[in-house]
Amino acid sequence: MKLRRSMLFLPANNPALIRDVHIYKPDSVMFDLEDAIALKEKDAARILIHNMLKVLKEIYIELGIETVVRINGLATKFWEQDVEAVVSAGVDMVRLPMTEEAEDVFMLVNKIEEVEKKCGRELGSTKVMVAIETALGVMNSFEIAKTSRKTDRLIAMALSGEDFVTSMKTSRSTSGDELFVARGMVAMAARSCGLEVLDTVYADVNNDEGFLKEANLIKTMGFGGKSLVHPRQVELIHEVFAPTEKEITHAKKVVVATREALAKNLGVFTVDGRMVDGPIIDRAKRVLQLAVAAKLISEEEAK
Repeated sequence: MKLRRSMLFLPANNPALIRDVHIYKPDSVMFDLEDAIALKEKDAARILIHNMLKVLKEIYIELGIETVVRINGLATKFWEQDVEAVVSAGVDMVRLPMTEEAEDVFMLVNKIEEVEKKCGRELGSTKVMVAIETALGVMNSFEIAKTSRKTDRLIAMALSGEDFVTSMKTSRSTSGDELFVARGMVAMAARSCGLEVLDTVYADVNNDEGFLKEANLIKTMGFGGKSLVHPRQVELIHEVFAPTEKEITHAKKVVVATREALAKNLGVFTVDGRMVDGPIIDRAKRVLQLAVAAKLISEEEAK
């Protein structure tokens, strides 16, 4: 099970930050070739991230850090060059900004496959994440997510709050009410198709209380993690998504009781005085999977 609790944004033109990713220990690091890079620096940033990925790829693998590159949008003249540079360098995932139609996914997938064939990389090894950033994208999020039934490259969706509220002719607030519907629609679209789903960034990096409040909200809404703009947010989000000792203990009880009930051909049973059924069993198994992935318990303890 691959955790994507944290996806740390880093500009693709800053070699010092790229080199020091291991210090922050995010689940995924996303090098940005889009908004963080000025037009006149696009080519230089693309060359830099190509070379840095080739040099540091083995280190990222050893550390268990997934590499992601946000390319420029399909409406720009840069995106095909971005794909060629990062796929040939061995990036794990390409993040497509401004995804609004299912066809956008297939355009990107076709280009990735072309580059994999040309550079000799294993076909299908480069995965795709789509970023939903507009009202149209949100309305089409289910159709976009369903493309995963035709290509196993698409494995994740993300919501981008700043562009979304701009498309809605509104603005971000401290409460986040303006994102509630979009969050729900994107999360349901992704989960209904078996995709991971990440929430938008929280830009006030000095407001830990606000960050934790939002992180707990999106966790309850079904998100598996959050895009981050500052390294100090990594540890905070990991704590939010880590199962508590109480949750782990209860999950172990449910799994053991389930095994015993099956041996006795019992269809209904209880744990701690509460009836247990299929959804509760599934949630218990996921808690233990998360605990193993977060290295809170061993695989043996989860059995």
